[in-house]
Amino acid sequence: MSRDSAAPRDTVGIEPRAHLDFDLQGDIPRYWFGGDAFKTRFFDAMSTLFPDGERFFIACVRDYRDQISDPTLQAQVKDFIFQEAQHGLQHDRYNDRLRAQGIRVDRIQENNRTAINWMRRWTPKAWTLSMTAAAEHLTAIMAHAFLGNQKLFAEADPRMRALYFWHAIEEIEHKAVAFDVMQGPAKVGYFTRVFGLIAETLAFPLSTFLIVNHMLRVDQAGSRWRLWWRGLKWLYGPGGLMMQLLPHYLEYFKPGFHPWRSGRMQAFEQWQQAYRNSGGNPIAASEATLAASA
Repeated sequence: MSRDSAAPRDTVGIEPRAHLDFDLQGDIPRYWFGGDAFKTRFFDAMSTLFPDGERFFIACVRDYRDQISDPTLQAQVKDFIFQEAQHGLQHDRYNDRLRAQGIRVDRIQENNRTAINWMRRWTPKAWTLSMTAAAEHLTAIMAHAFLGNQKLFAEADPRMRALYFWHAIEEIEHKAVAFDVMQGPAKVGYFTRVFGLIAETLAFPLSTFLIVNHMLRVDQAGSRWRLWWRGLKWLYGPGGLMMQLLPHYLEYFKPGFHPWRSGRMQAFEQWQQAYRNSGGNPIAASEATLAASA
């Protein structure tokens, strides 16, 4: 992922967006990602984790809200909380579809909440904030990849493409908020910061893959070994989705790292312009962004 500048940007503006309609109650196919079971279930698995994950991020940043004296950062935290809450609401709506498909969403989320509550109770606030900043780094670099590589979602259902494009846009908008709270008011040191990323790097795929496996078992979608083989090649093979993120991922380990030092912004700006031109229609905005990259 290429750099746009050598110095951090202060902000691109965090826009609170509510009451968006993705038509998630419509006739979305079971395998909405180009008919591919693994790719669909990979994103579906993340969707089951998002609502409680977003609430965890909000709580961990809010722990330090009273210690923030900078009015700009205070305003960014407020908008961060609003955006993360909206993400949880939209993915809760989509997760209702997964329940109807026989996916044990409630059990998955109960297990997720148990782990989150344990961390909130037994580990220091500085540690959970470092986990939050690390998760925001991972979601931001995925967001840049989703928007920068439009072919990735070319075969996805337009409604689900719109959901993930919107989510990606907002992850980019607030990608530095948890980091700035961590480095500023929380005064989290370098080693806590990077070990937070290492822990999140292990925990996130493990949780996601366990859920994917459950979903594929429910689906009885042919040979799971073959699906996993193709899916892991798509993620981790040469040129795979996750391998494309590696350079940007590793930048987090630099002592002088800041989230606004990297990430292509062209598709981000195209989506924002299309969103405004469409009167706030996220589906039209994602379709215009996809067309602009063709």
